[in-house]
Amino acid sequence: MQFKKSWIMALTLTSVLALSACGNGNNGGNKATTNNGGNTPAATNTESSSGAKLSGSVLASGSTALQPLVEQVAEKFMDANAGVDIQVQGGGSGTGLTQVSEKQVDIGNSDVFAEEKLKDAAKAAELVDHQVAVVAIAAVSNPAAGVDSLTKQQLVDIFTGKITNWKEVGGADQAIQIINRPASSGTRATFESFALGTKTEDLKKSIQEDSSGTVKKMIGETPGAIGYLALSYLDDSVKTLNYDGVEPSVDNVVAGKYPVWAYEHMYTNGEPNETVKAFLDYFLTDEVQTGDVVELGYIPASKMQVSRDVAGTVTPK
Repeated sequence: MQFKKSWIMALTLTSVLALSACGNGNNGGNKATTNNGGNTPAATNTESSSGAKLSGSVLASGSTALQPLVEQVAEKFMDANAGVDIQVQGGGSGTGLTQVSEKQVDIGNSDVFAEEKLKDAAKAAELVDHQVAVVAIAAVSNPAAGVDSLTKQQLVDIFTGKITNWKEVGGADQAIQIINRPASSGTRATFESFALGTKTEDLKKSIQEDSSGTVKKMIGETPGAIGYLALSYLDDSVKTLNYDGVEPSVDNVVAGKYPVWAYEHMYTNGEPNETVKAFLDYFLTDEVQTGDVVELGYIPASKMQVSRDVAGTVTPK
């Protein structure tokens, strides 16, 4: 009889604990700042390889071209994993690569290969490359500049100071104002490599901004302004310019017709821990690749009909 009472009490206690666990599950965690104002569907709850729920903090920094995508995906991942906190910072690809190399952050976001940016080849070799998407970069102007397309040579002449007025390329009689990115920027490196074909010096009257968002704002508000932005930043506040007559569209990038593009890398210093690995693995799921990546103007790497190596050589897949 005593055994029966003990068994009933144990069963009751187990039920109470189970109900309590259900009520406390999936409480809200910290959120990364995101450029997407709407609600996004939650990612599938993720567990570590040991079966335990994921927990811990993840810090990512670097490319501002990649930042909107990382922020949005981080929000969804945290919604499904209340024990995980992900913070996303900008600063440019060079900053992200340097910080992850020095183990100041968990993930270094970059528009360029580590070998292109880090001077220390040994440090670059320690980093593990996780390619999560493709980004295309377009030359953009203030809408009142009055042009729709520029050739490669015209762009070179503008960014080296040989052409200083839009009327010289068929536009308005308006002085050209260059809005540039700093030398640490992967967006600048991609634009110089594949649009200009050469590195450029900062002209005295040019304006330099640290983030793509600020560049877009400045170009939209500054008469005669020109700069360059990832497709994910484009809207009606700026004029997107064709390159040698080719529109910077997703279809043209995928087919290899538009050359100004790069892989989006999320580097880790060595193999990532379980929480970071789960976050990076989530990036490669169909939910993200066919959802967030496309929605925000990036391109799934799997859709590309061409590939590009660290030397910049493009080959058909």
